[in-house]
Amino acid sequence: MTDERSQLIDYIASEAVFHGDFTLTSGTKATYYVDLRKVSLDHRVAPLIGRVMLDLIADIPDVSAVGGMTMGADPIAAAILHQGAAAGKAYDAFVVRKEPKDHGRGKQVEGPELAGKRVIVLEDTSTTGGSPLKAIEALEKVGAIVAAVAVVVDRNTEARAAIEGAGYPYFYAIGLEDLGLA
Repeated sequence: MTDERSQLIDYIASEAVFHGDFTLTSGTKATYYVDLRKVSLDHRVAPLIGRVMLDLIADIPDVSAVGGMTMGADPIAAAILHQGAAAGKAYDAFVVRKEPKDHGRGKQVEGPELAGKRVIVLEDTSTTGGSPLKAIEALEKVGAIVAAVAVVVDRNTEARAAIEGAGYPYFYAIGLEDLGLA
């Protein structure tokens, strides 16, 4: 385990894991909640997320851009974009809206032109895989080639099976066991 990954695990475990009774986006009930935005938008932690995620996706060839459904993927994509640029890598970022805009250019996918480009769909925490699959649907409509899905924290539920079952490689940086939640 890298020192940066260990630091990231410590930040998430101490500042982003909450215990109690929660209802997740999927409607599933849980006794803990990983609120990754508590750390992904923190100046101390965002650079760590960027570097850990860069390590996670380093072996995926010819990736032009990273991003996913707004809001969870946005700070992760920004962290990768900035840390990648600092390391001499050229990853652009994109944002996928839940629905196309009803004004302006009416876009659902914002950012650079992605037609014919390989992209990685990001998610902060993954439970069902629904958000990345919705992002993939929008990206493929604009001609992007989805190379993989990469998640910061995997909840060890059906997300991996759903995404791999749809034909996409699934990677995650941190599992429940790393956070003492398994």
